[in-house]
Amino acid sequence: MTARAMPQDPQHDTASEREVWERLVRDLPDDAVVLSGLRLTDDTKDHEADLVLLLPDEGVVVVEVKGGSCSLDGQGRWWTTSGHGRRRIHPVDQARQTRYAIRDFVEHDPRWRDSSRTRIRWSHTVVMPYTSIDDDFATPDCPRWLIHGRQDLGGLADRLRAIPARDSGHRAPSSAEIDLIVEILRGRRLPVEDVTADADERASRADRLTVEQATLLGVTRLLSRVEVSGGAGSGKTVLALAQAKDLTRGREDRPPQRVALLCYSIGLAEYFRRELKGLSRKKTPAFVGTFEELGRSWGAEGGTRQDSDFWERRLPDRMAELAAALPDEERFDAVIVDEAQDFADGWWRPLMNALRDEDSGGLYVYTDENQRVFARFGRPPVPLVPLVLDHNLRNTRQIADVFAPLTPMRMRPMGGDGPAVRLVACAADEAIGRADDVVEELLDRGWRQQDVALITTGSRHPVQLERFDEVDPQAYWRSFWEDDDVFYGHVLGCKGLERRVVVLCVNEHEPRDRAKEKLYVGLSRATDELVVVGDPEVIRRTAGDPVLDRLLAP
Repeated sequence: MTARAMPQDPQHDTASEREVWERLVRDLPDDAVVLSGLRLTDDTKDHEADLVLLLPDEGVVVVEVKGGSCSLDGQGRWWTTSGHGRRRIHPVDQARQTRYAIRDFVEHDPRWRDSSRTRIRWSHTVVMPYTSIDDDFATPDCPRWLIHGRQDLGGLADRLRAIPARDSGHRAPSSAEIDLIVEILRGRRLPVEDVTADADERASRADRLTVEQATLLGVTRLLSRVEVSGGAGSGKTVLALAQAKDLTRGREDRPPQRVALLCYSIGLAEYFRRELKGLSRKKTPAFVGTFEELGRSWGAEGGTRQDSDFWERRLPDRMAELAAALPDEERFDAVIVDEAQDFADGWWRPLMNALRDEDSGGLYVYTDENQRVFARFGRPPVPLVPLVLDHNLRNTRQIADVFAPLTPMRMRPMGGDGPAVRLVACAADEAIGRADDVVEELLDRGWRQQDVALITTGSRHPVQLERFDEVDPQAYWRSFWEDDDVFYGHVLGCKGLERRVVVLCVNEHEPRDRAKEKLYVGLSRATDELVVVGDPEVIRRTAGDPVLDRLLAP
């Protein structure tokens, strides 16, 4: 016979408790349950039961164990003597009070009230394994059958099983009721494991670190031409937004400025607009959006994404003409460009022309050369004071470690620990299907749909093709925040954006078209959990052995 122990290997406070527990677990029947160290708090005090025996078809027995040499004085007071000295104890009172506290907790649980209307047998007892108890021992509150000494240990299990039968006024519990008591004593409405809880904590920490990092902006207040560079996760986008607010709002020592906050990506522009939504007009930059949207606001015609001549020549030339003709009140005191590595050489001329003071007007650019996923190699036409961000604040250490060989500089990871990055190896033709399976697995594990993004490096996912509207691309990007759904995107459009969980689908048969930079962007979009799906050989040829070795590490 071996009773069911809960927990299976408890940590006992004393050797006496351990000895009694071992005997009872060994000698009680298989259907009995032995609970150890049960703590319970009610309106009167905190209780702790050394052991609770749950005996089907017999009853419940709360056991108080007292080690050392126990004695009872002439005034009915119990004492124990051990290596720690002599001290007063209350074994019978403790056992009785704990019994009633546990009984009341169980009987007040709605699950018990719904299943039973009559009371079962509840008992208490005291075991003193190192004290000899005379056979004729008795006190008004503790008859001999209720207390067990050194000479009783051999038959202890049988002695304790006999106690509930003395309660003739109540019935014995069934096996189902014993199981219900176990369930009730575990608690109810317990919080389940939530994978988003750690993510919430990491996000809060990252936000705090980013706010601290924003003090760097104080350095730029006396500078009008600055380039802030840093790897993925360094907080460049948050700083660009903070600087736009700061310059627009002004300070006691500096009047408010008319500011343009620019980027290339539609998704990033939508992020900026969302973050600024609700601010008063005086606190909102004069222009927020993409380079093309700035041109349209001046009257330039739009073009298609496939027309490279439009982007490289016709649009910037036309914008330069329009900017030169702007009235003073429509010009800018400062221009801020995030993800500036996406800007072509010709794009800087219209921005300089749009400044009220082309010689000293503010130009603040935020760059990461390793995220240059487009074949444009423009640079601002004026000298800039360099500032470097060398801390990764947004990605877990595990994710940051994977793309560390691709970063332009050594970055110090400060994003905390998270799940290991996984590689699901498969051929490029199978990558989208396998990535879909991974998304389902992540959702089954508890991630919310709005936490997850599936990002491809090659052809677009069918869901992205279905959702993207060429007429209204902003609607697609608004869904990144507004829809409670998995987001399907491509690395080319996701720079500056992040999701807690990213499934990076490397669905290319061979590296091409700045594949290394695209892989770097994709690997760095996840803040908390990253799964890479694709051909390991393609990844190796794209990013090198150091990245693949990190993905394959156990």
